[in-house]
Amino acid sequence: MTEPTADEIAEEQKRLRRLRALVDLTVATLYQADITVEEAVGLVVECRRSALSLFPGREETFDLLYHPRLLRVVRERFGECLPERLL
Repeated sequence: MTEPTADEIAEEQKRLRRLRALVDLTVATLYQADITVEEAVGLVVECRRSALSLFPGREETFDLLYHPRLLRVVRERFGECLPERLL
């Protein structure tokens, strides 16, 4: 396996910044917007879809790192009666 180039590293860092911004914006919207639980779940699904377009094949990573955070926000906002998974 070859070492990544400086351009490849810079591109991955750029995608990581976009992912962090995407998740942070989704969390802020979940907390602050006047939305229904169905719309909230839709936001989480769209966040996951967008994250996977940035990092294809990383479903497990998203599910381990970001799904619990997003689920916690939705539960805090809409109650504990939600399922264990939103996706």
